[in-house]
Formats: sequence, C-alpha cells, structure tokens
Amino acid sequence: FNSVSFVDGKKYRYEKGDWAKYIQPITNKLCQEYGLSIIDVDDGSKEKEHESYKDWSEYREGSFVWADMIKRDLDSCILQAGNYEQFLELLSDKGYEVKQGKYLAVKPQGMTRFRRCKTLGDMYSDEAIRERIEKEDISFYREQQKEVQPVLCKCKVRRYRRAKMSGLQKRYYAKLYRIGKLKKKPYSQVWKYKEDIRKMHKLQEEYLFLVNHDIHSAEELVSVISSLTDKRKEVSAEKSRIYKARERSRELFDIADDMKELEPAEKSFLQGDEFFTDEHMQWETLKQKLLSQGYGLEEVEALRKHYKEEYSKACAKERAVFKELNIGKSIWKSLIPDSVSDGKDAQYNKETIRDRKEQPER
Repeated sequence: FNSVSFVDGKKYRYEKGDWAKYIQPITNKLCQEYGLSIIDVDDGSKEKEHESYKDWSEYREGSFVWADMIKRDLDSCILQAGNYEQFLELLSDKGYEVKQGKYLAVKPQGMTRFRRCKTLGDMYSDEAIRERIEKEDISFYREQQKEVQPVLCKCKVRRYRRAKMSGLQKRYYAKLYRIGKLKKKPYSQVWKYKEDIRKMHKLQEEYLFLVNHDIHSAEELVSVISSLTDKRKEVSAEKSRIYKARERSRELFDIADDMKELEPAEKSFLQGDEFFTDEHMQWETLKQKLLSQGYGLEEVEALRKHYKEEYSKACAKERAVFKELNIGKSIWKSLIPDSVSDGKDAQYNKETIRDRKEQPER
C-alpha cells in the first residue's frame, strides 16, 4: 500500500502490534473475497500447533516457519491454476524455484534448501495436488468457507424423583448405621483367587486334551506325545518349505515393488505428461523382466498373497501343535515320580511304562 496518506499527506509509521490490529484484518478480508488463503494472527496467549516438532520448536524460538508460508502459497496457486503446468508457472511467478524429479520440491526466496511438497502433508503430494487442481477453484473455496448454522435439538427426558424419607425413617436408618447393620460393599477379592483360577484353567486344558485325544492310559498318553512330536516336525518342515519357495521368488517381488513405485508416474505419462518419460522407460524395462520369466504384475502380486497366506496358516498350525504338545508333556510330568524327573528329562517311551506296570506283579 501507499505509505503516504492522500488525505493529510502524513507518512505511515509502524508501531508494534499495528499489523495484527489494523493491517492483517484488512488483508484477510480481501483474500476471503477473492478466494485466497489467509494468515491467522495469534495474540501470543497460546502457542501455535505445528505438525512437526522442528516447526513447533522454530515457532517457539521466534523464528520464521517456512512450512506455513509454503503451504499457503501452494493452496493459493492450486485455487488459481487451471492445470498442473499453470500451477508450476504460478509458483515461479511467486519467486519459487521448482525441481521436479521423483517428488515435487520447491524453494522460496531466502530459503537455502529445497523442500519436498509431500513432507508438508498428505494434501501436498504430487498426486493430491493434481486432483485438487481439477476440483478446487474459487467457488469451491467459498463453499468450504460457509459456516454451518447451529441447530437446536430438543428431546424429552422423563425424570423420576427419589422418594424422600420421613424424620422417623431417617432416625431408624441412622440407628442401623451406628450399630453396624448398614455397611458399604466390600472391595473385590478376586486377587486372592488368581492362582486358583490359573490352576483351574490349566486343569480344564488338560482335561480337554485327554478327551479330544481319547486317552485312557499312560501308554496312550506317550503315544499321543510321540505323534504330536512328529507332527510338529512335519509342520516346521512345511513352514520352512514355504519360506524357501517364497525367497526363490524374491527377485520377482523386488521388481513388482519397483513397478508399484513408478505406477503414478506411468499413469501420468499415459495421460500425456512427457515429463515422466524416464520413469516410463524404467517401467517398460521392469515389465519386460517380468515377462521374460513368464509373469505379469498382477500375477506376481497374486503369488505374493498366496505365499503370505500359506505361511500364516503354517505358523498358526505350528503354534497349535506346540501348545498341544506342551499340555501333553505337562500331564506326563505330573504322572512320573520325582526321582525320574529330577536331574534329567523324562523319557517318553513304552518300555518305561511297561517296567512301571510290571514292578507290582513281581
């Protein structure tokens, strides 16, 4: 604005606090009329919240926060631009240096390094900016600025009054409280029975184990434990086989990951944006690598999903067998005498059971 007044010819002199009191409200009003971004002026009573700790720390120390200014300028250019190229031109007109590679980066005048737009938030990634340019304009901004009118909601609540006690009833209850007839409810005593509850759950698991495996003798228990041990080895071998098969396809998965990173650039190239020609060439090279091995991108993703599901099933099966085996061993340890279990592991074989059964007969 003109610093010399055309009314009295006096030059404007800035005093501390004039910006927040007089100038900023005028600029905000003009920006709202033309659908431009505004600057919120804090009175210093509370600290402004920022998305990152670095911005918050700089604000606390009184430094200028670049991220806020960059986001306001990006929002302004998005509202005014008709397409992505015009958006970049508007940024350049504002004095920004623009660098386009894998990610869009900008550098305003006075800033020493480029700042990637995607680090400012999800709304400022390359894809999000392109979408916002298509659907956001001044009319869209004004629709967003409309205040929602509050609505009063009424509901009828039926209230019940608590019956009042007479003087005689009050004296009677006071007498009962003094003689100890009325007492507060005691605190929960569940903690006293925590160990008993744990033992009960353990006994329930052991009982269900015996019922499910139809075990009626110690010999049958040993046989089931031996069978579960073999089954655990089989499941572990199956899990190892699935893991090795998945690792043999690791090269295919790495190629698919690289193609997924290039997918947004490939879509932009197919829409006519020749800026992503290098990314398109990389995409075609990776695609040919997959085709040379007899796979497409969708087939590789399906193969990855198949191995993931199979490996999860094998892990769940191994955990179930391991749990059953531990329950069986726990029952066996409760059956054998201490002299057998102390100092060495118990041997789960039928000869030990036969020896223990034949000793009383001799």
